[in-house]
Amino acid sequence: MEINETLDDLQNGYYIIQKNDGFRFGIDAVLLSDFAKSAFGRVMDLCTGTGIIPLLLSKKSKASHIDALEIQPQMADMAQRSVKYNALENKIDVKCADLKSATEIYSKSVYDAVTVNPPYMRTGSGIVNSTDAKTISRHEIKCTLEDVIRVSSELLKPHGKLFMVHRPSRLAEIFTLMSRYKVEPKEMRLVAPTFGKEANLVLVCGIKSAKSDLKIMPTLYVYDEDGGYTKEIDEIYGR
Repeated sequence: MEINETLDDLQNGYYIIQKNDGFRFGIDAVLLSDFAKSAFGRVMDLCTGTGIIPLLLSKKSKASHIDALEIQPQMADMAQRSVKYNALENKIDVKCADLKSATEIYSKSVYDAVTVNPPYMRTGSGIVNSTDAKTISRHEIKCTLEDVIRVSSELLKPHGKLFMVHRPSRLAEIFTLMSRYKVEPKEMRLVAPTFGKEANLVLVCGIKSAKSDLKIMPTLYVYDEDGGYTKEIDEIYGR
């Protein structure tokens, strides 16, 4: 490992390499990996960062192989080293590339599922450093929401599934773009910090070339009234 890196225990038998002061995975990635645990066959993880979702999915799902793309070289390198550290080279392959080139690298209509935890924030004047890893991970500097959904649709086989986590404030845009690129929203689940608080995350599953039939799942609460994690969150984390 390099200076300023940590080796963190994922509590599933695997470890992940992350920067001490860099972008580190959060609860959104953990929730997405659980939401996508029905994924099987060949899976693509876009905007993989340090590879947290492939590492979690390799235990939670029946994926036979997981490809992953990350545009930032330093983060892709950490993901590749985490895969090697966990001896998962035969199951997970991480490439450093722009997701907009994904179909040129892998071809179209080849994946049973796509997972993505994309940048949530539109690019705006508030960005101070557009080359900073945290900024690129959070803001749509290298890709837009439309890029993410368009490429996901191109990669998916007919009836393949797209699993995504995002902000509820962009749900209308998400559904509009999914419809445009023939990915039908099938399941949606809001995530709120605690009961009575506004949701700050949303999990969405869409199926390519499917009929319209959206299921709204019960809201997932992260903390209980005592400030501890809810039973469901503990189960998701495997506690």
